Amino acid sequence: MAESWQFFVVLLTVSFGAGLLGALLGLGGGVILVPALTLLLGVDIRYAIAASIVSVIATSSGAAAAYVRDGITNMRIGMFLETGTTAGAVTGALVGGLLSGRALYLIFSVIIAYCACAMFQRRRQEAVAATQGDAIARRLRLGGTYHDPALGHHVEYCAHNTLPVLGLTYVAGIVSGLLGIGGGPLKVPAMDIAMRLPIKVSTATSNFMIGVTAAASAIIYFMRGQIHPALAGPVAAGVLAGALTGARLMGRVRGKAIRILFSGLLAVLAAQMLLKALG
Repeated sequence: MAESWQFFVVLLTVSFGAGLLGALLGLGGGVILVPALTLLLGVDIRYAIAASIVSVIATSSGAAAAYVRDGITNMRIGMFLETGTTAGAVTGALVGGLLSGRALYLIFSVIIAYCACAMFQRRRQEAVAATQGDAIARRLRLGGTYHDPALGHHVEYCAHNTLPVLGLTYVAGIVSGLLGIGGGPLKVPAMDIAMRLPIKVSTATSNFMIGVTAAASAIIYFMRGQIHPALAGPVAAGVLAGALTGARLMGRVRGKAIRILFSGLLAVLAAQMLLKALG
């Protein structure tokens, strides 16, 4: 009995931390939760991914509402890119049943190592300069303005490279369905680097999108019987509490700090998962 309570407390603590960082970084918490469940608590990776998919929905529900209220989330960009991620999530969930656990670990490590490098290279950039964006972005009004309390002024922006980024979000959806990470490790860099959005808009919009992406693939994991209520329930509760806390902290954190935290965390996880893939 004592061991079960200890497991439950550790599970809630890890889930809270995953939700907190997931809300700040737009990752949904899955990129932290899956390694934590598998490496620290010894949970089978397939059950960990299924529980993470459920937690991603909880993160999106908690953090996205706060970011929409504060005007950081760009719902037009989110709905535009969601067409790609939802299709990709279904594809990834279907393909995931054909891959071994070692292959999933290897894919996970390569994806997040790339994201760590991409974000670290842009660590000194605080906010983008306002530009007109490309023709599609202007036609669809994929731009906006938000107030950044950390900078003390309003930030104006507009999207670029909209069609290439739409393709990238399809790939991000596949990653979400395969690994249970919400696609954030690809969507945030795609919006931040290729679309040239402010990092806070990228993470907030990613939080808005990840819930729909995860819901599309969660159905398939549920049909396979891989969503275990005793695991997914506490994980979702802890992640939701962490996500709400992270959303409150967003306004006080500078964009540079978010990028450095993003890249450092992903680099550590990439190394851990690569070692796991190599046995």
